[in-house]
Amino acid sequence: MYNYLDFEKPVQDLEGKILELKKLAENGEAVDVGDEISRLEKRSRDALRDAYKALTPWQKVQVARHPDRPHCVDYIKALFSDFTPLAGDRNFGEDQAIVGGFARFRGEPVAIIGQEKGSDTTSRLKHNFGSVRPEGYRKAVRLMELADRFNIPLLTLVDTAGAYPGVGAEERGQAEAIARSTSACLGLKVPSISVVIGEGGSGGAIAIATANRVYMLEHAIYSVISPEGAASILWRDTTRSKDAATNMKITAQDLLELKIIDAIIPEPLGGAHRAPETVIASTGDLIARTMKEFSGANTDFREQRREKYLSMGRNL
Repeated sequence: MYNYLDFEKPVQDLEGKILELKKLAENGEAVDVGDEISRLEKRSRDALRDAYKALTPWQKVQVARHPDRPHCVDYIKALFSDFTPLAGDRNFGEDQAIVGGFARFRGEPVAIIGQEKGSDTTSRLKHNFGSVRPEGYRKAVRLMELADRFNIPLLTLVDTAGAYPGVGAEERGQAEAIARSTSACLGLKVPSISVVIGEGGSGGAIAIATANRVYMLEHAIYSVISPEGAASILWRDTTRSKDAATNMKITAQDLLELKIIDAIIPEPLGGAHRAPETVIASTGDLIARTMKEFSGANTDFREQRREKYLSMGRNL
């Protein structure tokens, strides 16, 4: 069973009825229910299509945060071979909110940096719900420097509500770590690709997302602050999170129009969590096309990146 979102209630009711009929048929308690199941399945697909045909920004926030959405480690397992992780920042410790290392992507070497939220209670605690501490960003800088040294392209997978705001993180230089990671990402000589696969929250996301190409999944979000945070600051009322989400222009569609991102990766009907393999494969295909384009280009990637980010907002 899926974890249903509040706007998916009609779909939940129909799929619940389908499941009940299938169980009755399996137990021999009902006969000739095939036609009824087919009818309900069609109604369910139609209801799902209706629910997703015009999602509001707040509903997209809910989809982006869906607990069953494929995470960084799912992409790494499906798309890469010979993954060798890197651990520690050589300064304080290890932060498993950042998963990073070197691997092969369709035969070619790549460096990978991703934010991992975890998929159950144990893994969420292990990965700190994807909220990165200073050690994580310093580990990311280590990876970027190694990628640059060995002329290996960088791929980042963004999925975080934001950098960890705890006292310990601040004491260990969270702001400096984010700034240094952002600077390192901007200063790479090798090409870089970033994909926002879920939430792209504030500087915690930007620190690994200042790439030559930035892509977003169809229902991902990317913002300077969470809608709840914006509502509490602007109106001192977190119940106005829906208003904040609408006005902040956080959806992939808004950001493509504003030329903040370069392309949108379509998601299956009902979101990435309903067909993870499909969206992961689509993401891999786009990465492959981009890497092929980069490999044949005589480009100063650092200068291209500089121009890309300096030009943002000039035409607003």
